[in-house]
Amino acid sequence: MDVTTSWNESLHFCLWKGVSCSPQHQRVSILNLNSQGLSGSISPSIANLSFLRLLDLSNNSFRGVVPPEIGRLSRLQRVVLANNSLTGPIPVNLSSCFNLRILHLSRNNFTGHIPAEFGSMSNLVEVYLDRNYFEGPIPDSFGNISSLKVLSIQGNEMRRRIPESIGQLKSLNILNVADNSLSGLIPSSIYNLSYLTTLFMRYNQLEGSLPWDIGLTLPNIQVFRISANHLSGVIPVSLSNASNLEFLELSVNKFSGGVPAVLGNLKKLSWLGVFGNNLGKGQANELSFITSLVNCSQLIELNLDGNNFGGQIPSSLANLSTHLQVFGISGNKISGGIPSDIGNLIGLNSLSMHYNQLTGTIPEGIGKLYKLQEVGFGKNKLSGEIPSSIGNLTLLNQLWLEQNNLQGSIPSSLGNCKNLFLLRLYNNELNGTIPPELVSLPSLSKSLDLDQNRLTGPLPMEVGNLKTLVKLNVSHNELSGEIPSSLGGCTSLQYLYMDHNYFTGQLPSSLSSLRGIEEVDLSHNNFSGMIPKYFSTFPFLVQLNLSFNDFQGDVPVGRVFSNVTALSLVGNDKLCGGIPELQLPSCLLKKPGRKNMSLPLKLTISLIFGLVGLFLILFAVLFYCFKMQRKRSSTKSSLVDPFMKISYGDLLKATDGFSSGNLIGIGSFGSVYKGVLEDQIYVAVKVLNLQRIGASKSFFSECKALRNIRHRNLVKILTACSTVDYRGNEFKALVYEFMPNKSLEAWLHSPLDEEQEQPRSLSLCQRLNIITDVAAAVDYLHNHCELPIIHCDIKPSNVLLDDSMTAHLGDFGLARITADSNSEVISDQTSSVGLKGTIGYAAPEYGMGSKATKEGDVYSFGILLLHVFTGKRPTDDMFRDGLNLHKLVQMCLDENVEEIVDPTLVLGEAAAEPRPHLKGINECLISLLRIGEACSRELPRDRMEIHDALNHLLKLKTMF
Repeated sequence: MDVTTSWNESLHFCLWKGVSCSPQHQRVSILNLNSQGLSGSISPSIANLSFLRLLDLSNNSFRGVVPPEIGRLSRLQRVVLANNSLTGPIPVNLSSCFNLRILHLSRNNFTGHIPAEFGSMSNLVEVYLDRNYFEGPIPDSFGNISSLKVLSIQGNEMRRRIPESIGQLKSLNILNVADNSLSGLIPSSIYNLSYLTTLFMRYNQLEGSLPWDIGLTLPNIQVFRISANHLSGVIPVSLSNASNLEFLELSVNKFSGGVPAVLGNLKKLSWLGVFGNNLGKGQANELSFITSLVNCSQLIELNLDGNNFGGQIPSSLANLSTHLQVFGISGNKISGGIPSDIGNLIGLNSLSMHYNQLTGTIPEGIGKLYKLQEVGFGKNKLSGEIPSSIGNLTLLNQLWLEQNNLQGSIPSSLGNCKNLFLLRLYNNELNGTIPPELVSLPSLSKSLDLDQNRLTGPLPMEVGNLKTLVKLNVSHNELSGEIPSSLGGCTSLQYLYMDHNYFTGQLPSSLSSLRGIEEVDLSHNNFSGMIPKYFSTFPFLVQLNLSFNDFQGDVPVGRVFSNVTALSLVGNDKLCGGIPELQLPSCLLKKPGRKNMSLPLKLTISLIFGLVGLFLILFAVLFYCFKMQRKRSSTKSSLVDPFMKISYGDLLKATDGFSSGNLIGIGSFGSVYKGVLEDQIYVAVKVLNLQRIGASKSFFSECKALRNIRHRNLVKILTACSTVDYRGNEFKALVYEFMPNKSLEAWLHSPLDEEQEQPRSLSLCQRLNIITDVAAAVDYLHNHCELPIIHCDIKPSNVLLDDSMTAHLGDFGLARITADSNSEVISDQTSSVGLKGTIGYAAPEYGMGSKATKEGDVYSFGILLLHVFTGKRPTDDMFRDGLNLHKLVQMCLDENVEEIVDPTLVLGEAAAEPRPHLKGINECLISLLRIGEACSRELPRDRMEIHDALNHLLKLKTMF
């Protein structure tokens, strides 16, 4: 119920919801409207509440500036305005509230400097200014607030040095200046704040070293996080005296020396992170401190990656806390073996030992670590067999064993790892066949690398189950037999490497389904037959190596076959034709010598040529008559593009008379019907409503836009029909490839599947794939067409999903074709100053009559991305009084992201993923929302370019 419902004259105002009065004077003393869905601005009239002691308007949608009149509220003790959209500077008059104890302004859009006048507020106890846009230095005057216990300014644009005066705050418990641009030395006086429990300074540019006695001068410290700075020197031994220390994060600095063994005295330590420093010298026993950490019974994470540690892993590692979830020593100089009792660490979900010099075997006991999700032993000197017990790790999603000396066969038990999406076994000594159980894992999606081993036998037929696999590498083995036709089912493949094997036979026609393939290497095998022409149709193929096989016949032309640097055909002596640069012989047949041609043969040849000539003349006459007949006919369709000949009657039959049962959508300029052509091809037929103004223009715009563009993430137009119907009315229709999984809009907001009557939702991975597909389509339109195309209407209902959930951007009815790369639209396309696109997705400048631009498309894409991951339409009722989807995301980024993401996404991932992995999911969501926020900024010049957005999304797909 709306909080203001109770605010009426029938009730005394002291009884209103959110209002409390002082018992003596019956004057308003508390106004607590936290999380009430309120919006608008804060009225200056609030200053009339002269007895007000507590003002809490947090977690609403208030905008505008804080009225300076608030400074007249001399009795104020608490001001909590966090999580709104307030702007402008903090009013200096607020310093007149000399009784103020708590000031909480986090997660707004405040700008300017923090007022130095705050230093006169001698009663302040807690100040929270996080996640705003404050700039400049931290005021020296803060050192005058002797009562201050909490000072938190995280996530602003603060610069210069931390003032020495902060060291005067003897009562300070929490100092949080993380995620700014502070530089210089940390004032030595800060290390004397004996009541300090939290010191959080990560992601700045701070320099210098830590004082040797820090653990003595900060005896109560619990959280010490100074990662990602420029700090150097050694880790002070005295930290062991800080007996309450729980979180020690020193990563990504320049610390040298070693990790003091006495840190094992910290009984409460749960997190020790020192990765990305210069610790260690590559000498023996540099990991001996691990033994002392056995005493840290609460240890959850120990990250030593990216240093110079040498020596062996002590066997005492297996005695660390069973609560340990993350252990990393990658990128060091560690030798010796993996402790045989490592299976005792039953809480581990991430084990990383890449890039070392480890020897020996992988312990069988690793199969006891049932919670493991990531295992990395790659780029070491391990030998022996891969233990079959690894198949017990049913939560495993990534396994790195590459570049070792592993022998034996690939265990078939890996087929039990139903969550595995990346497996790297390349550059070992593995033998035997590829287990069918392994290539039956539909979860394998990122990479399957088996190259540079001694594998034998055929590629299993079950490989067709890898429908989402991006990279398959089985090169440099001893595999044989023919390529199974089922490989064509791996429709997500982008990289296929099968070179240096003993494969034989012809390439199966099913490979024509690999439309997204980018690199193919089939060299150094025994393939034969003709080179399939489908290679010349792959739109993304940039490298094709077919060298040293037994291919024969004519080399196809077009696309990759037209680029000699992208194509290798050497070692195929029976090939002919192709582009001149290939220097292959002509495919023309040699004429028989005249001496050997008999008279009957000459007569036969003459007769054949005569008949052929007569047939050609007859065909030309008939074709001319047909063309004249077609011009006279008013009931035959006139096709914009000669891809497929189709008439009004054909479309009428295909859609069952354009019946309502086949209606699958209604758009701005027409209706879309599902149809089935005579050859059982399913199509989508968009019939234009020519009564609508602009419908004809939409038809020709779409035809013009789609005529010469081809991309795997664009809806494919099959043909167009412009004619009259059986009543003599003008008829225009576009025929597209049918998308069985409907639109993205239907998946985001349709609670039930009409056929299965079950709730359906998209996982994080699916949403990431879809939004990446859309970005790829927009990048192609903007940057890779002969003339850039502005789509002008990017929204969920125009994103269609095929049977493999690949996204295709459609509906080019508003598209503009630009003259050049500067995004300026051709003049005949810009006569209208009306809104280009759909409300909520259209760029704000379009409402002012601006021309269609690439930046406008980027804005629409950004809003689409935010819609996909928050589940909130930009036209939702909650967005009013200045609040919009972009601002909501901007407010909640980093710390409150779980509050704005689609609840179905959060619940789905939480159920599917173990709890420790949710941290990675949260980081992924934050990164995604940052991209959406950067693309949907108000000013066009501030928006991210689409190719940068695409690159960021591709990196996220690799990371997550």
